[in-house]
Amino acid sequence: MSDFPYRSTEKTLDLTVGNVGFLLDRLGQDCHPLQFLRELTQNSIEAIERCDDPSGEIVWDVDWDNYDLTGIYKLCVIDNGDGMTGPDMVQYINKLSSSTAEQSFIGNYGVGAKIAAATRNHEGLLYLSWRDSVGSMIHLWRDPSSNHYGLRQIRRPDGTYGHHGRIDPAVRPEMIKQHGTKVVLLGNSQDADTMTAPEGAASPSRWISKYLNTRYFRFPDGIAVRAREGWANPRDDRDRNYLRTLTGQEPYLAAHAESSGTLRLTGATAHWWILKDEPALKNNSGFVESSGHVAALYNNELYELASARGGMARLQQFGIILGYRYVVIYIEPTPHVGQLTTNTARTHLLANGEPLPWDEWAAEFRERMPSDIRDLIERLAAGSSSHDHAESIRERLRRILDLYKVSRYRPTPAGNMLVDPDTTARGGVARQAGEDRSGTQQRGGKRGGAAGGIYSIFLDPDGVPGTDVNPDPFPDVRWVSVEDGTREQGDMEDRAAKFLLDQNLLLINADFRVFADMSSYFVKQYESSPAVQEVVTDAVQAWFEQALVESVIGVQVLQNAQEWTIAEIKEALSPEALTTAVMPRYHVNNAVRRELGAKLGKIREQ
Repeated sequence: MSDFPYRSTEKTLDLTVGNVGFLLDRLGQDCHPLQFLRELTQNSIEAIERCDDPSGEIVWDVDWDNYDLTGIYKLCVIDNGDGMTGPDMVQYINKLSSSTAEQSFIGNYGVGAKIAAATRNHEGLLYLSWRDSVGSMIHLWRDPSSNHYGLRQIRRPDGTYGHHGRIDPAVRPEMIKQHGTKVVLLGNSQDADTMTAPEGAASPSRWISKYLNTRYFRFPDGIAVRAREGWANPRDDRDRNYLRTLTGQEPYLAAHAESSGTLRLTGATAHWWILKDEPALKNNSGFVESSGHVAALYNNELYELASARGGMARLQQFGIILGYRYVVIYIEPTPHVGQLTTNTARTHLLANGEPLPWDEWAAEFRERMPSDIRDLIERLAAGSSSHDHAESIRERLRRILDLYKVSRYRPTPAGNMLVDPDTTARGGVARQAGEDRSGTQQRGGKRGGAAGGIYSIFLDPDGVPGTDVNPDPFPDVRWVSVEDGTREQGDMEDRAAKFLLDQNLLLINADFRVFADMSSYFVKQYESSPAVQEVVTDAVQAWFEQALVESVIGVQVLQNAQEWTIAEIKEALSPEALTTAVMPRYHVNNAVRRELGAKLGKIREQ
C-alpha cells in the first residue's frame, strides 16, 4: 500500500506564463543578432529531412513579390521541405516550446525562431506553407497596442477573419512543387529594409553568406543552401546579383590548407588546419572565415567561434604564439566530457550544464602540439630580427637580488584582518577556500610562497639535479613585429607587450611607437648607417625588455599573497599595465646612452 494514498486523487494547476512578451524579449537579448539565420535554416533542414526523399534546397533571398508591389526589400527564406497546413502552423508557430521535430534537452527546443527572429521583427514573420499543393499563411507579430506576441488575424476574401488563411497559387515560389515553406521577415516596421545587414554584422554585402558559412561546419548531404548577394543591382545582372552556394567552413578549409590533422584530447578531438599563404589569407574573402580562428564543433555546427583579436588570444592560449593567421582549430567534444547540450540561445555549448573546459584543452594541446604547427612557429621565429637579451638581463638582476624579496603583508594596527603570526612563507596566507576580500569564492593563489622565492631564477645549471617543484618565474621573451611576420595587425596594436601567464611568455611589440621614438632619438646622435641603426635598436630593446621583465617578475612575486587574486594578477600584467611600465624614459635613456657610448663612442651634444 502506498505511503501517500491521496496522491492518486490530487489535481495540479499547470504553471502558466503571465507575460510571454517580456519572456521572449528577455530571451531574445541572449541571442546573437544574426541567430535567426541559423534557426530558420535549421528548421528548413529538418523539414527537408522529414521528406521521403531527404534532399532539397534552402534559399535566402529577396521576397521579390513584396518588392514588386512596394519597392521595399524584405528578406525571406524558402525551402522545399515537408511543409505545413494552416492548423499545423497555428499549433507549432503560436506555441512557445512547440515543434514539429522531437523535443529534447540535447536536440530541438521549439523556441529558436520564435525567440531569435520574432523579437527582431515586431512587424512580424509571414509563414507561407504548402502541403499537398495547398497553401496556407499565418502572420506572427508583436501587437503594438498590447506588446504581446501572437498570430495576427487575417481578413479572408469572404470577409471573415481567422488566424490562418489560404493563399493564391500564383505566389508559390518556383522551387516549391507539392510541399515547402517560405518565411518573410518584415522587420520592425512596414517600411523596414530587412535585406540590409544589421548593425555590426561582418561583411555587410555578404552578411547572410558569411554568418551561415561560419555557423555550419558542413551542410547535410543532398541539401543545397544558397543566399542572395548584390540584390540592389539589376536583376538581370547575373554577375553581381546572384545566389551564392553556401558550403560551411569544411570545404573551404580542405581546399586552402597546406596540412591538417586531428589530435585526441581528454574529452575532445582537436581538428586543425594550417592555411596556405595566399591572397585570401591577407584579404578576407567576406563569405567565409578565411584566416586563423578557433571554435567548438558539435553536430556539424560551430559554436563560440573566436576570430580576429579574440581568435588571436585564443590561439595564443593554445600555444600558437606566432603565425596565428595561418592556424585554425576546431574542438569537437566527445561523450567523455559529459552530456552535451547548448544554451537556449544556441550560442554556447555546455557539458553537464557547465562551460566547456577551454583552459584544460588549450594546455593539453600546447603540450602535445602537432609537429606541423610547431615547425610553423619555429620557422617564423627563425625569421625574427630580434636579439636574445635574457642572459644579460639575468646577470644584471643578480646584483640586486635583495630588492626582489617582498616582505610579508602586515595590516595596519587598526585593521580588522586576522593574520597568522606563525606564518613565515613569502606572501602570507592565500585566501582560504578561494575567498576574496568580501568572502566570495575566488582563488587567489596557492598557500604560501614558492620555495627559493626569486632566487629560483638564478639556479646554477651545474648544480645537483633535483625535482622542479615550481616553474622558472623568469619569463620567456619574444619580440614580435608586423614587418617580419611575427605579429598580426590588430594584435597588441599600440601596446608595449602582452604576457601569457599560463605559458610564462612575454611577447613584446617591436612596432610600439615609444620604442621606435627612442631608437630614432639616438640614431640622430650618430652618423646614420644600417650598422648604427642595428646597434641602437638592440640597445633600446634590451633596456625596455629589462623594464618589462622586471615588471613581470615583480608582479608574479605577489601571486601567492593574501591580498591578490589571480584576476588581479592578470590585470596587473595586462597589455595596458605593461605599457604603463615602459612609459618612464629617464632611466632607460641613461642606460642606453652609457651602452652606446661604450660601443659607438661619445654621443654628440645637441
